[in-house]
Amino acid sequence: MKVSLNWLKKYVDVDLDVNDLADALTMVGLEVEAFSDRYDYLNSVVIGRIVEISPHPNADKLKLCFVDVGSNTIPVVCGAPNVKKDMLAPCALPGTCLPKGTILEKSVIHGEVSEGMLCSEIELGLGAKSDGIMEFVRNLSVGDPLNQALGLSDFEIEIDLTPNRPDCLSIIGTAREIAGIQKTKVKYPEIRLPESFDDITNFTSVTIIDPDLCPRYAASLVFDVTVGESPFWLQDRLISVGLKPINNIVDITNFVMMETGQPLHAFDFDRLAENRIVVRTAKKGETLTTLDGKERQLDPEMLMICDGEKSVAIGGVMGGLDSEIEDSTTRILLESAYFDPVCIRKTSKKTGLNTDASHRFERGVDPGGTITALNRATQLIAEIGGGKLIKGVIDEYPNPIPDRMIPLSVKALNRRLGTRLDAIEIENHLKSIEFGVEKIDDDKLQVAPPSCRVDISRFEDLTEEIARLYGYNNIETTYPLIPADNRQPSIKIDARDRIRSLMVGLGFAEAINYSFISKLSCDRLELEPDDPRRHIVDILNPLSEDQSVMRTSLIPGLLETMNYNISVQNRNLKLFEIGNVFYNTGQEDSQPDEVEMLSCLWTGARVDSVWFSKEINCDFYDLKGVVEELLMNLDIVNITFTRMPPESCSYTKPGYSVRIFVENDLIGLVGEIHPKVLRNYNLKQTAFIFELNFDQLITLMPDTKSAQPIPKFPATSRDITLIINKDIEAFRILKSVEILDEELVENFHLFDVFEGDPIPAGKKSISVRITYRSSYETLEDDKVNHIHKNITDRLLKEFDATLPAE
Repeated sequence: MKVSLNWLKKYVDVDLDVNDLADALTMVGLEVEAFSDRYDYLNSVVIGRIVEISPHPNADKLKLCFVDVGSNTIPVVCGAPNVKKDMLAPCALPGTCLPKGTILEKSVIHGEVSEGMLCSEIELGLGAKSDGIMEFVRNLSVGDPLNQALGLSDFEIEIDLTPNRPDCLSIIGTAREIAGIQKTKVKYPEIRLPESFDDITNFTSVTIIDPDLCPRYAASLVFDVTVGESPFWLQDRLISVGLKPINNIVDITNFVMMETGQPLHAFDFDRLAENRIVVRTAKKGETLTTLDGKERQLDPEMLMICDGEKSVAIGGVMGGLDSEIEDSTTRILLESAYFDPVCIRKTSKKTGLNTDASHRFERGVDPGGTITALNRATQLIAEIGGGKLIKGVIDEYPNPIPDRMIPLSVKALNRRLGTRLDAIEIENHLKSIEFGVEKIDDDKLQVAPPSCRVDISRFEDLTEEIARLYGYNNIETTYPLIPADNRQPSIKIDARDRIRSLMVGLGFAEAINYSFISKLSCDRLELEPDDPRRHIVDILNPLSEDQSVMRTSLIPGLLETMNYNISVQNRNLKLFEIGNVFYNTGQEDSQPDEVEMLSCLWTGARVDSVWFSKEINCDFYDLKGVVEELLMNLDIVNITFTRMPPESCSYTKPGYSVRIFVENDLIGLVGEIHPKVLRNYNLKQTAFIFELNFDQLITLMPDTKSAQPIPKFPATSRDITLIINKDIEAFRILKSVEILDEELVENFHLFDVFEGDPIPAGKKSISVRITYRSSYETLEDDKVNHIHKNITDRLLKEFDATLPAE
């Protein structure tokens, strides 16, 4: 919004200089982006005295003048008929940018040098006269800049308004804010309608078919109007706010719109079929050629202003070409209305028309100012256009908008703002911006906002008004009371961060997927009909079919992420995700059960291909090792991996899947994705996954850590190689060694498994390395060999094993 300071001063006495005014407006919520003096271009136009005149040697109608501009005398070629010796006149020097955009340069005219230009009123934008150069009285100093000599100054202030302040999309609205800052009064323009004749109802009528979209429509008539150029003062007012003068009638409607904030429209009354107005929505397939000359396809939701036969304007947006004001127009119907903001906003977007009128209507104009603006424009049209006013106005207002009464508590306001204002101070602040205030008691006020403040509807709006009028900078800064006690960090958050750090350290990247998945995900995972993960929660308003239910597993999201990465040729992936899964309880109006899970996916190469080694694909044991490393770093002990029964492997491959137990608690699984599942997700590359119940992991993580001294004595190791049945799991061998609880056994691990010749069919060779150490002496071979033989004998007996042949 651009406002003129001189125009503002017509309605309010401004006691502040422009810098302080800009700061004050910004502090009350009307952010001033910039301001500039629109007469700055006159700095390079000086008072000149014509010291000598001679005929132009090469042009009969031109004269060669020598002009004293203070610092020196310059030649100027001039064709004005009123130029004379010793005349004081404005002389524009090279570099001057004139109002119409012309930049003056030193030139040669018909062979004679011209170093300036003697200007008329219209050329300088200071009047409408163009028949000669301006002439000044003798008390002006030669060489002074014209704006200083004549005291010309008018600051254009650009205000960035928020959408909730349509009341300030006018000069009077801004003046009202300045009056509130200074605690003064607004001087509203006096409206005196000229003498009228006949009665408006004898000439026209207004019918509102859609009162919800057009609550109020008013009209007046002015006959015997002369359409022509506007007087200079009117053109200057429009130019000062960035509008272009067109003709006196259109200029008046624009002037009143900028003055009051109420858009108006003037119709050529004689071009309205049946000389009447009908307000309705557009018909299907209807079109209208608007003032910009473009044919618009209308929508049945668009509000139209029509005559007795056709549409003549898009309500609140733009008029039609068939009823515009022309030079031959003599009779005018003037429109002033209040339209539904939502309807105008939709229409403006659909048509792509963003006009000054739609900008105001879609934010909300003053429903109570309709007649005031109409009378103001009618008065000016009768005065400037020389028209005769038809008596009366048509004001169709079927459902008047009720006045708003908002209760305000002084205590509640002070508590919200952190102030100590009393009822009288609050009342004065509100009255300064024309709010009606009735005092009920010392704490309670009844507030009636003016009709122009369409943004005020509740107590919170009033507190904002008091805050900005009192001054945000005057509200004391306070700080929240923070207890001195330290709060224990959340165990869950701490564990989550710790696991993230460990997984990143193991070379994995975190994936974050939507909690919404496709309803087909359970089928794609090949889940059994009675699987609890089929108890899904439907979303009432899904974004798409692929996001229609809450997830019961993190695996679908990881597989879709894998699919996307492979499609962009990123085939080596190490991903993990921590997130909630949701199970439908089956009970009406109950929240789903939420379980936090940790899932991981590894596909592609074990390590990136480098010059000194070949690329090797990852396998089941790589990911199993990741699980072991993770759990070890979380200090979780007593972990066992047991083979999953084939019937339990819905989305993992039988024989390549294990369950993870901590003592007797099942906490997750590790396995290779089943080929069927890969095909369901259009994947051809082998992938391995693990799932861990994050909520269970937290309970298994110890609260404290223990340590033991570094051993002083050396260790020694022995190997055991057994031939056992193929279906015996290696962890049972290791578990048996552990159960022995031999004091000198420090560590043991599986280091080799072999099948094939010379091992008999149905058998396999398994090798275990046991490390022995004493904390108080160096072990002798005989002692170690004796213990090792006892362990070997027990294993041979327990598992019906044999030793390999020598």
